[in-house]
Amino acid sequence: MSEKKTRQNGSVEGGGNGIRLPSRLTSTSPLRPGSLRRQLGGGRGGGGHGWHKPLEQASDRVGTFRRLLRYLRGRLPLMVVVAVLVLLGTLLGLAGPYLLGRAVDCLKVTDSSGLAVDLDRLLETLGLMASVYVFSTLINFFQGWTGAKIAQDTVRLLRQELFSKLQILPLTYFDKHPHGEILSRATNDIEVVANVLSRGVVQFIGSIITVFGSLFVMLRLSPVLTGVALLTLPGSFLLTKVASKRIRASFMAQQTVLGLLNGHVEEVVSARKTVKAFNHEAQAMEDFTLLNHELRRVWLKTRFLMGSVSPLMGFLNNIGYALLAGCGGWLASNGSITVGVIASFIQYSRQFTRPVTEIANQYNEIQSALAGAERVFAVLDEVPEEPEALSGRLENVTGHVEFDKVTFAYKEDEPVLREFSFKVCPGQKIALVGTTGAGKTTVASLLMRFYEPQGGRILLDGIDLATVPRKVFRPYIAMVLQETQLFSGTLRENIRFGRLDATDGEVEEAAKLSGADAFIQRMPLGYDTVLSENGGNLSQGQRQLLSITRAILANPTILILDEATSSVDTRTELLIQRAMAQLMSGRTCLVIAHRLSTIRDADSIMVMDGGRIAEQGRHRDLIEKRGVYWELEQSQAAGA
Repeated sequence: MSEKKTRQNGSVEGGGNGIRLPSRLTSTSPLRPGSLRRQLGGGRGGGGHGWHKPLEQASDRVGTFRRLLRYLRGRLPLMVVVAVLVLLGTLLGLAGPYLLGRAVDCLKVTDSSGLAVDLDRLLETLGLMASVYVFSTLINFFQGWTGAKIAQDTVRLLRQELFSKLQILPLTYFDKHPHGEILSRATNDIEVVANVLSRGVVQFIGSIITVFGSLFVMLRLSPVLTGVALLTLPGSFLLTKVASKRIRASFMAQQTVLGLLNGHVEEVVSARKTVKAFNHEAQAMEDFTLLNHELRRVWLKTRFLMGSVSPLMGFLNNIGYALLAGCGGWLASNGSITVGVIASFIQYSRQFTRPVTEIANQYNEIQSALAGAERVFAVLDEVPEEPEALSGRLENVTGHVEFDKVTFAYKEDEPVLREFSFKVCPGQKIALVGTTGAGKTTVASLLMRFYEPQGGRILLDGIDLATVPRKVFRPYIAMVLQETQLFSGTLRENIRFGRLDATDGEVEEAAKLSGADAFIQRMPLGYDTVLSENGGNLSQGQRQLLSITRAILANPTILILDEATSSVDTRTELLIQRAMAQLMSGRTCLVIAHRLSTIRDADSIMVMDGGRIAEQGRHRDLIEKRGVYWELEQSQAAGA
């Protein structure tokens, strides 16, 4: 979008869309954070924002088209069938006006009786016309069905490859690309490709054949009338060009406001507790009313522009028909042509002008589809998590972990860890503490190989994890994140996510160990209770318990707990700690904690500061040092 200009009245106008909104709704509203550009680029609940953009063109149209053709190779027989059907349908469409003129010529004015009818020829012509229209209808039906099948088979394969690729992309890709953008490529871009493959290409080819076929027949019938029919063509071109540009801009404005409105509704509904807590209902309603009125305005403008094209085109066409009728009547009076030729010409001129105006729009749709396909191919070309086959193996893992001079940075020149080194012996419980941003969670993410270090090695039982496929070592590690994530399904299915082959008895036993069984038994259907979106019908503590239960069910060699008990009450925390004490027995445990009271019994506590280990030791020893750990403990005691 072009740069926005904020007027003195506080409204915002940008991109030629004519959107008049208060600046708080497009810049820094408490409910609409971020710029309008970012809001349109992605995010949830857009209801179309970020999806309807100005016409985009692929940077490598030829290469993208060739690559798209590879997905059509297996459907070559069906493509041949479609090509034949398009040709036959177009030829039958061209035969209709000719037969109409022939039927008209079966009626002749005579001096004696006034009107004579060649009945045999008329019946023959009408029979041919009926056959043409019936076969044309059947051909169009099978052409549409076959084209849709080719398109859906192609995009099914494309969508399958895209989703499969998303499963093996590193987390760095998702960190750099907004979720809304990724979803748009997986849904909208592929849908645009499907629409063009099923309709656009076929219509584009059919329109070209119709234009040249109509022009050829018209020239054969009467070169003079052909010249008359072409007189209104420049006006049709100009009208189509101007109208399409204005309609596209107005439609962009409509979808922009619709995206803002839908996003506003979603945010207010999802943040309903916050809205009520701060008495923000009136402001939310005011913002909604302004967006709603603006949507009404731009919607009416769009419909007015779209509705005005047809009458204007009809006016130009009627002028053309009048010129054809007048000129044709003069030629017929001279005996140069027949009345049937005039009737045919009016039909052919209609077939000629309509495809001409549609070809530009169809061409734009094809360009948009190529741009969408290029964005999809850009994802498919991303380097996967493991670009090369790794041959490393793990057997009889004991849980010996070592970080050897590991350096890592999310952003270049801003290292989070600097030559970070430590060792964890099998069965040890190691705690990581420190201020926010010290690098505690980064250590756990690197051990899971969510990210790759820029320097150093991470060893498991003496084997460099960089040489081992992720699917080989990850079953030995279970991780409970601070942010819980539950999936659609029952409680039992969510717990079984930790180990898909677990029996119902093993699932329930894991829940008893974590303490989750108590609240699950109180649910309406127990373990078969269906969860709402991300466990919305559970408390935060209950969701955390389910995440811990998954880790218990996985029965890992190494356990990572990233502030796993942060969202449970004190009594539940004690129950979990008792269960964890048994679970951690004989297992390597890495605990990331903010509350120091939860890790006092750790075998070793590493105090992180600025990406390095500032202190390390047991709780009592660190307290006696009166260093960084002691300061953290004192600040938490004062806060309590």
